[in-house]
Amino acid sequence: MSDDKLPKWVKPLLEFGPVVAFFFAYMRMKEAVYTIGGSDYQGFIVVTALFVPLLLICTAILWRLTGKISPMQIMTAILVTVFGGLTVWLNDARFIKMKPTIIYLIFGGLLGIGLLRGQSYLRVVMQETLPMQDMGWMILTRRVMVFFFGLALLNEVVWRCFSTEIWVYFKTFGLTVALFAFFMMQGPLLTKYGIQKAS
Repeated sequence: MSDDKLPKWVKPLLEFGPVVAFFFAYMRMKEAVYTIGGSDYQGFIVVTALFVPLLLICTAILWRLTGKISPMQIMTAILVTVFGGLTVWLNDARFIKMKPTIIYLIFGGLLGIGLLRGQSYLRVVMQETLPMQDMGWMILTRRVMVFFFGLALLNEVVWRCFSTEIWVYFKTFGLTVALFAFFMMQGPLLTKYGIQKAS
């Protein structure tokens, strides 16, 4: 089934639902300690253990419904599984907190490699939904690369210097608002270099 045949609420629900569920579950369980198999686990660890399969299930449903998932969604699912698994296995919250840093470094690095080769890898994954001239793609790619590296640095500062609760707020709302604000600010660039689709 193609994206345009799905109800408009389905894709956002599957993409952002697990993150919202993580936030509300954490707020409910953050003070609790659970004894499982003779070991004590903070609520954050238990919520992470629930978040990993939920994200994978939602990703699988999205792929089943649309027949495709983006490279970023694939990478996110892999890293959530790896770092979420390490968080639960080692009973150490640091691993899942590092996950956004790794994601943003990987994607920023890939965009940087493309730029060094004179190519916009961003264009490869977005050109169908965002028709734009070559110069526009190169400018946008440089901006997104710097933005991703900035988010990686910011995530490191937040999780290392602040409490788990502040990091959860930052991860749930701060990064989402930052991404939305960044792409809203690219309006003049898209207007200048955008290509009108033929009717």
